[in-house]
Amino acid sequence: MNPGRGRVGGGISLRNLKTFDSLKNPVYRLFFLGMIGFMAPMNMEMLTRSLLIYRISGSAAILGLMALANAVPMLFLSLYGGVIADRIQKKYVLLAGMAGSALVSLGIALSLSLGYLSTEKPDSWWILMVGSVLKASIQGLMMPSRQAIVREIVSQDLVMNAVSLTMVETSGLRLLAPAASGFLIEAWGFAPVYYVMVGLYLLAMVPIALLPRTGTIAISGRNALADIIDGLHYIRREAVILLTLVFIVFVVILSMPYQMLLPIFTDDILKVGAKGMGILMSVAGAGAILSSLALASLPNRKRGLILIISCLILGIALTGFSFSSSWSLSLILVVFIGLGQTARMALSNTLLQYYSTDEYRGRVMSVYMMEFGLSSFGTFGAGLLAESIGVQWAVGGFAMVLVLLMILTLVFVPRLRRLD
Repeated sequence: MNPGRGRVGGGISLRNLKTFDSLKNPVYRLFFLGMIGFMAPMNMEMLTRSLLIYRISGSAAILGLMALANAVPMLFLSLYGGVIADRIQKKYVLLAGMAGSALVSLGIALSLSLGYLSTEKPDSWWILMVGSVLKASIQGLMMPSRQAIVREIVSQDLVMNAVSLTMVETSGLRLLAPAASGFLIEAWGFAPVYYVMVGLYLLAMVPIALLPRTGTIAISGRNALADIIDGLHYIRREAVILLTLVFIVFVVILSMPYQMLLPIFTDDILKVGAKGMGILMSVAGAGAILSSLALASLPNRKRGLILIISCLILGIALTGFSFSSSWSLSLILVVFIGLGQTARMALSNTLLQYYSTDEYRGRVMSVYMMEFGLSSFGTFGAGLLAESIGVQWAVGGFAMVLVLLMILTLVFVPRLRRLD
């Protein structure tokens, strides 16, 4: 028998790959199913809302303002979301968040159907802004529970596998949902997309309702502000957690503006419209799936180094995409954008959960979610820059700074580079 048979590179046995190990857990399978219904409308809305508000207003600054409308609730409520995650059974937090998201989407759908929100009414964009604030508030309170529940469902050695499989799911939906949204918009308009989103949120509640109670209540009976302060003190004491959070906030601020300003690239530079925007987001999802499957198969080693390299790839791809006017080149580059973004999200999430203790995990993940609120300030700034110097230089300039930052991190921050 050939001893090298079934091996890749002489060291990793294909039979020993554990890509789908977490799906053997029936509780994780319920969570996985619930996240399909939750993440599908979120991915649909990423395209639909930004394209609709740009077509109503025609302004990059208002696109940036919508990102800012997401930032403030996330910043103020994520910390309380962390306290909720450490105080209340997380399945109940997820159910409340899904129900609230369905109500907000229904309100926007009805506004579109009744004509209050329309591309023919240039001032009606404020309805989308209000919806954005409400959705961000719900996510700020809910998302720390969604992140932290994974560690309560699977064992510690499977955290990266479970997070990566969730990213495979998200990436698959990113592959399908934006393209579906683009075709729906072109065929029937914006309102049907929001009605579909309502239905998906409601369907997602079924498997989540079937989840057993997970974990334990880490804190109770104290003032919420005291719990927040205690969590921040814990983060400050834990050097690995603090370093990872600081690193991620810079990466997110520099890389996220592209996503919110994508309608300008598709309408004004590449001239491919809603269908083209959906295709771009779907192709990015294909790169994300490849990245997630690879991470789900990897052992728990050199995760800090892989994180930095992934962010470097993201920065280089974003730089190229920003200055491309070629549809085919943009499609190629967006694969690497999806790959880098997904690796950054999966690895940072895994490292924070891996190095956090049970009683503080919800509050650590709440700070992690705050950083996505902070990223909206970067998007707002990029939107203002786009008004004066153009969207290509605004997004491309941020991406070039990201590349430089990743090179400096590789050279001068060995502690992060050596994290397993």
